Amino acid sequence: MDVLDDLLAGAKASDGVFNLTIMDPPWALHIVEQAPLALASLVRGSAWIVRDGIEPVRMEEGDVAIVRGPEPYIVGDEPETAPQLRIHPGGRCEPLPGAPVDYSARLGVRTYGGRPEGAAMVISGTYRLDGDISGRLLAALPSVLVVPAADVAGHVMETMLAEIQSDEPGQQSVLDRWLDLALITTLRAWFARPESHAPGWYRAQSDPVVGPALRLLHDDPAHPWSIGELADRANVSRATLSRRFTALVGEAPMAYLTAWRITLAADLLRATDDTIEAIARRVGYANAFALSVAFKRVRGVTPTTHRRSRDRLAA
Repeated sequence: MDVLDDLLAGAKASDGVFNLTIMDPPWALHIVEQAPLALASLVRGSAWIVRDGIEPVRMEEGDVAIVRGPEPYIVGDEPETAPQLRIHPGGRCEPLPGAPVDYSARLGVRTYGGRPEGAAMVISGTYRLDGDISGRLLAALPSVLVVPAADVAGHVMETMLAEIQSDEPGQQSVLDRWLDLALITTLRAWFARPESHAPGWYRAQSDPVVGPALRLLHDDPAHPWSIGELADRANVSRATLSRRFTALVGEAPMAYLTAWRITLAADLLRATDDTIEAIARRVGYANAFALSVAFKRVRGVTPTTHRRSRDRLAA
């Protein structure tokens, strides 16, 4: 398993919300879904994504965009176009003042707009993400990214379009899996682009020395790794591994391992009722005390306090 696999494992779609919107110029959507991560593609037409704090981002037909939430944004034919529709959490569509009266009409399953033949067709899906593993993935992404149609698997989006317009048994599960596939192919294409400024852990995976070491840490984080054993497994000296790992990833191997173990523990504390002792052993610590010391050093709170924050949110 590589690093991206591990991070994507915490970002699987579950009960994703899907929309297909069809409009004619001038058109714009105000997206206030508050989703941690959204994916959108233009089936027809071109558009701009407008968001506070960044320059408008252009999309052409077939391009795929990933938007990191939860702040609102606008998708429209021009940056200056006033929105006619507002998309709320859950995919609820609200017509805004000045919008054509039919813009909030259902044209079919999960489909809104004025007429089926409209000049612009936007397909979108949103993720419900939580947890520290997903947070590491989100932290590696810009506010808005767009991957050109030529660089993404177009047939993935075409198939998802057909599924969005269907209403068959098990449809939600089918859509969730297609959304997962679309996200994976888009992220992989984005990180491969020079302008992506891909995070160190992604670039390092292709390094003949650091890549194998990273995979070892992710395959078995509970193993009592040492810099000496990692270097032996990578067939280099300890000094060489430490130097290359730090240069490419941005932190030393043991520091990276500690951060990854604490990330895994944080998610287990939130997602399970396992004892701290059991979680400690699962992520590579001898006992609950050792995990507590490391957790507080890295996060500033104890594992118990971290878990109580989950309980307060649930309440």
